[in-house]
Amino acid sequence: MSFGELQPIFGRVVGEWSGSPPQSSPAPPFLYQVHGSGNDDSALRIIATDFQSNTFQVIKSSQQLEDLRDDIGIGGSWSDFVDYVTASLRSGDVKLIMEGSSESGGATYAKLIAQKAKGMPRISFSLGKLVHGAAGEAMAELSLELYKEFKDVQSSLTEEQESKCQLTKTVAAEKEKNVTLQKQLDMVLYSRKSQKINDRENSDSTSNMVSQDSPDKHITEPSPRKGTNRVVPAFRRSKVRGAILNDTEE
Repeated sequence: MSFGELQPIFGRVVGEWSGSPPQSSPAPPFLYQVHGSGNDDSALRIIATDFQSNTFQVIKSSQQLEDLRDDIGIGGSWSDFVDYVTASLRSGDVKLIMEGSSESGGATYAKLIAQKAKGMPRISFSLGKLVHGAAGEAMAELSLELYKEFKDVQSSLTEEQESKCQLTKTVAAEKEKNVTLQKQLDMVLYSRKSQKINDRENSDSTSNMVSQDSPDKHITEPSPRKGTNRVVPAFRRSKVRGAILNDTEE
């Protein structure tokens, strides 16, 4: 990766005065832009402006960036160095230190200092002041690039919202489809359950009818034997002694 492939980096930082500020001027807020410079893929350009009397710029050639790399001690490949610089400029730890007092007002020059994380090497860029037409041109360029970035973000957000809306519609349609399928499934299951109940009832009824018509029920049970008059042997018969006289009235 080279600085020429770098997407523009934008940031906001409140300027600080080095030492006592001239005429007790309050530190103004700045917007800064970092991007590749022209046809040189290895060059880097930084613009910082308060859109008033302070507009600064620096263009670092590939050789100057190599020297900066050696000064801060960043090892690894050139791509690693580019990643470190961009990560530092995107971090929240960026400062703009103003020094001197120019005849046109404001500072004479400034330093943009960035640090990727606490304890890691700081990167410092010295920026010279732009005046008159050069300052106006730099402010116009930064404004147009910032507007372009805004439109790109807006377009991406719109596409994301449309995609989300379409996804929401798809999910809603799938839910409705699932509800319909569930209803159909419930109807099928209910129909099968009802059929099984009917089949069971019919089966039980048939079994009862078959049981009642079974041949075993028609087998005649043997009738109880009638009592027989057994002849008592003569020697067991009781003897009747005397006669029973009944008085009858005539």
